[in-house]
Amino acid sequence: MIQSAVTISLVSQAKGGPFVFWDDLAAGFQQAAKLGYDAVELFLPGPDAVNPQDIHKLSAEHNLRIAAVGTGAGWVIHKLSLTAFESPIRDKARQFIKDMIDFGGQFGAPAIIGSMQGRFTDQVPKETALKYLSQALCELGPYAAKHNTPLIYEPLNRYETNLCVTMEAGVALLKSSGAQNVKLLADLFHMNIEETNLADALRAGGSHIGHVHFVDSNRRPAGNGHMDYAPIAAALKEIGYEGYASAEAFPWPTPEAAAETTINSFRRLFR
Repeated sequence: MIQSAVTISLVSQAKGGPFVFWDDLAAGFQQAAKLGYDAVELFLPGPDAVNPQDIHKLSAEHNLRIAAVGTGAGWVIHKLSLTAFESPIRDKARQFIKDMIDFGGQFGAPAIIGSMQGRFTDQVPKETALKYLSQALCELGPYAAKHNTPLIYEPLNRYETNLCVTMEAGVALLKSSGAQNVKLLADLFHMNIEETNLADALRAGGSHIGHVHFVDSNRRPAGNGHMDYAPIAAALKEIGYEGYASAEAFPWPTPEAAAETTINSFRRLFR
């Protein structure tokens, strides 16, 4: 059964980004529980930003699991990238992700690699960038396995990366690299930009899909855009997806309204 999740961000540098709840961890947990979510997805400044015991306490108090932890702060705050030209930056990027894997692993939550994948440039041609990315996935996937969690890799749209922008390209990367214990994140917003048919793309991702960002075509909460969810829900059922549908959406018109709209759309489609 697909589970519901909602995002909470504590990264001030990302203010205005697509996260439903902001700044107040306890309040985010409380609101998520009140609305009946199964889990929260955390976007933190780093692995030392929050005491893990506080997360355990909030999780137990509100009966909420941790769906995943983002690593994007490594790029937003520190400008770290797995495909950077400078080797020390790539090394720091892998270490940052390892630290986030360790943080999330305490809660059985996988780490997500999105913006930290970087892009190819004049200094780093596409073939080289994909080699760096493949090497990182081959190192980080097995590293995550020690926590019995997968590593989640997210194809992004063309405005955020020029490496893998479709599910098909993501599957090809995993196969060509030989990366183990790595799953794909199917973000419906990115897919709406890049895919010809979202349902077909989900089928192409198949068993490689390990996480879904549940959001509308305009990055507003599901139900506030023009996305047709019926074929998406059918495709997820067809591939046997049983992970999270996590609301990584703008807090529009307010965080509380965004969370409520999303959970209502989730129940309509998946319950």
